[in-house]
This record gives sequence, C-alpha cells and structure tokens, in this order.
Amino acid sequence: MADYLIEIDEVFELPRRQVFMMFADHYRFGKLIGAPVKRIKDSLQADPNGIGSVRRVGLGPLSVEETVLGFEPDLLIEYTIISLSPLRNHRGRIRFSETQEGHTRVHYVISFDAAIPLTGSAFRALLERRIRRGVRRLPQLV
Repeated sequence: MADYLIEIDEVFELPRRQVFMMFADHYRFGKLIGAPVKRIKDSLQADPNGIGSVRRVGLGPLSVEETVLGFEPDLLIEYTIISLSPLRNHRGRIRFSETQEGHTRVHYVISFDAAIPLTGSAFRALLERRIRRGVRRLPQLV
C-alpha cells in the first residue's frame, strides 16, 4: 500500500458524460488542473485518450509522463506515471457515478510513495491543492 493518499469526492449538477470528458480528454484535463497537458501517444482504442495513451503533464524538466491503464467511458479512468519522477508507485483512479438526483459524483483517488525521503507530505499537499482547485472550477470550464 502507498504511503500517501489523496481522496476527492465531489458532486456536480452536470451530465456524467460532460464531466467524464473533462477528465478523459487530455487537453481538457490540462485546463482543469491548470497545467499544460499534451497527448504524446494515442490509444489504440476508439477514443485516442483511452488505454495505452500517454500524456505529458507540465513543462520541460518539471514534466511527467502518464499512461492510461483503465478507461471505461463515463465510468472510470486509471493512470500511472511512467517517467522519472519524485513519486513512486503513483496511481490515479477516477470513478464517475450518478446520484439519485441525477447529478454526477466524481471520486478521485491518488496514491503514491515518495522517491526522495521527507518530500512526500509536500508533494501530497501540492498535488491535492492543485487538483481540488481544478475540480471545483469544473462547472465553469464545461
């Protein structure tokens, strides 16, 4: 089990498909988190952002590459960092479901270990702050 965990659970008064696309499309995801994101390898699935796609998040030496491991339209996205990073065993999992009221629930969990001792808490705080801020802005971005 990873040493660090971030868990975000939010509900949006938006259709699930719309919310899913904000997270699934690599370019929209960049707008959501406020960082440059570029798809550098397409998935072989029908959706180019699906399983096997690779995206670069960030700029230059501060960027990381992530690959999509799980992709079920309107339901699930799973990804991991595949490039050299100060985070080890990184796993992101985003589940999308519908509430009884017809709203969309997003349950986003990130787990990781720190590759550099004593840095995990700082990385956790930075990641969590950036992602929470982006997720809260989602209704304005769709």
